[in-house]
Amino acid sequence: MSATTPYYKIRDFINGEWIENHTLETAPLYNPSTGAVLGEVPLGNEESSRAATAAAAEAYPAWRDTPLPKRMDYIFAMHLAMVERKESLAQAIAIDQAKHIAEARGEVQRVIEIIQMACTIPALIQGETVPSIAKNISGRIIRAPMGVFCGVAPFNFPALVFGWFIPFAIGVGNTFVYKPSTESPLFMQEIMELLTSIGLPKGVVNIVHGDREVVEAWYDDEKVAGVCLVGSTPTAKAIAQGCGRHGKKTMLLGGAKNFLAVMDDAPMDLLVENVLMSGYGSAGQRCLAVSNIACVPEIHDEFVARLLEASEKVTVGDAMDPDVFMGPVISKAAKERIEKYIQIGLDEGATLLLDGRSPTVSGDNQDGYYVGPTIFTDVTPCMQIAKEEIFGPVLSIMKVGCIDGALRMIKNHPMGNGACIFTQNAYNIEKFINEADVGMVGVNVGICAPHPYMPFGGIKDSLVGNNKVQGKAGIDFFTQNKVATVRVVDPKESQAAVPVSTGSDVRSCVAS
Repeated sequence: MSATTPYYKIRDFINGEWIENHTLETAPLYNPSTGAVLGEVPLGNEESSRAATAAAAEAYPAWRDTPLPKRMDYIFAMHLAMVERKESLAQAIAIDQAKHIAEARGEVQRVIEIIQMACTIPALIQGETVPSIAKNISGRIIRAPMGVFCGVAPFNFPALVFGWFIPFAIGVGNTFVYKPSTESPLFMQEIMELLTSIGLPKGVVNIVHGDREVVEAWYDDEKVAGVCLVGSTPTAKAIAQGCGRHGKKTMLLGGAKNFLAVMDDAPMDLLVENVLMSGYGSAGQRCLAVSNIACVPEIHDEFVARLLEASEKVTVGDAMDPDVFMGPVISKAAKERIEKYIQIGLDEGATLLLDGRSPTVSGDNQDGYYVGPTIFTDVTPCMQIAKEEIFGPVLSIMKVGCIDGALRMIKNHPMGNGACIFTQNAYNIEKFINEADVGMVGVNVGICAPHPYMPFGGIKDSLVGNNKVQGKAGIDFFTQNKVATVRVVDPKESQAAVPVSTGSDVRSCVAS
């Protein structure tokens, strides 16, 4: 590490203080664009995990009782501070997560839009009143906070997942413990500096780093009301089981294998452009990346030829290089796993039209974790590359006779995050929207990510449980219904004795 290159010693942030626990083991933090070590990340344990939840629990009563307009002042201040620091936050993502700097800026901008949505909490958290249930009695439904929530972030969207969880959780009155990925922690280091600068009270948001031991400590922690995750399906199911044993609320978004259906009237230029963005953006490391493409025969050959030509022009290199289209994957292990899948596809009999192993890399950084655009044709749904989540820039193209064939493939897959169709036929559009067995549908868009005022999440194995993120769905998760039955008494009548009727054959079991 040269004298001019920063060495990042990642720290926990608990109860308003940066914590350096020298007794913890650490893991190296890499720059995926170069393979160089950037710093070290503490691997927290049960003790550090419980210290964070204890701080959040201590802060909760005062934060819950903070008037809603005052809590919104902090959310507004968070929004303004992110706008002011957009570039430094994007740089943090591009350094350790190695998302291309243009995409990192886009991720930060989306979080700013999500926080704008969180600023509408006063309207969305309003309850309901049912008057005149009986004489002088009304009923109320109140949206109440629950206490301490904990969240786990994946490596690929350190900013977006922060936006999905924390502004909504604390905006409605909860406190939070957040575990960033050990592979991309820099963004949250910046965010905690930002939250400190706006004066957010101590303990409202806490950061603890580590692996499974940190999360497993939450399961039986009486201070924890709920846990949320964006990650793999096996991890989501493990957390569901651990939390379920102790009655904790969960919001768990799992893996994905997204389909894109191509009909014979697809607008070709738009289609190719969107497949490039969806398949190769973030090096294919996102839950709404296109992976399987189901194409009808009439347009198959033209589409494949156009996609191959465009894919061969995709530049691969350092995430900080503005002239590069696609940066590296997150780690050496990820690169090896993706390359293993490419070999599996060959062994299964698929045609490897474009091989992303050992790609030409732009610039001087040749030692990063690079995988180039990869295209398979002659793929069938039973192949491993069509069934399993690869999480890299690998496209599998399959022929289908018509829209029904594409819909069957989508229905038969155990995951159900997202699916898109490219067509100009109104019947096909409506049929696809109604019948695609996924949680998010796109029409003539390559990435069907809903805007912040709509819920985000899949179905089947892509979502463990029923709770989705962002928008009103996020507010619903981070609150609970409290029902109040209220009788008001006229002070002039309250002094009179209330007769007790004992002669009736029926006595109400509710207020009357």
